[in-house]
Amino acid sequence: MDDKDILSEIEIARLAEHVSEIKAYTATNHKYSSKIAFLVDMKIKSGKNRFFVYDLEHDQILDQGLVAHGSGSETGIKGDILQFSNNPNSNCTSLGRYSVEKPYKGVFGKAFRLAGLDESNNNAMKRAIVLHSFREVPYDEQGYYIINSHGCPMVNDLFFKRLEKFIEGSNSKILLSVYY
Repeated sequence: MDDKDILSEIEIARLAEHVSEIKAYTATNHKYSSKIAFLVDMKIKSGKNRFFVYDLEHDQILDQGLVAHGSGSETGIKGDILQFSNNPNSNCTSLGRYSVEKPYKGVFGKAFRLAGLDESNNNAMKRAIVLHSFREVPYDEQGYYIINSHGCPMVNDLFFKRLEKFIEGSNSKILLSVYY
């Protein structure tokens, strides 16, 4: 997959910056995968692919898909300006690094708990922020916004199954970086 075909130069630069941060973090925190990372660029519209599975060893995007953001992140301001919060009941997406934790079966079926590793998202467990699928999230890119979540990264069922294979195939925890 050629990254240039899917991302603008600015988006590639933002992705590269966060990949560098993840590589530095995993170099000193060996319980996290140094092979695979998940990155979500919240500046990309929700109807476009903005959840990336990244191969840290070969510096390439392996997979991508749509991901919802929290309904509380909507500001109603033109130019797609979003807001973010770590506060309980905010229904906002929280920025920062997450550790993808053990799965459980919940309202949306199988989901992966997310542990916030930064001050900007350290309430993730308390807020029940998880990676899960939802049938209303479209599979293909759209020319319009997709459904919102209550703050969780929520993806299409088919994309979730592919993410699940990466998570369960990893010998160490995968980092998820949500940035803006």
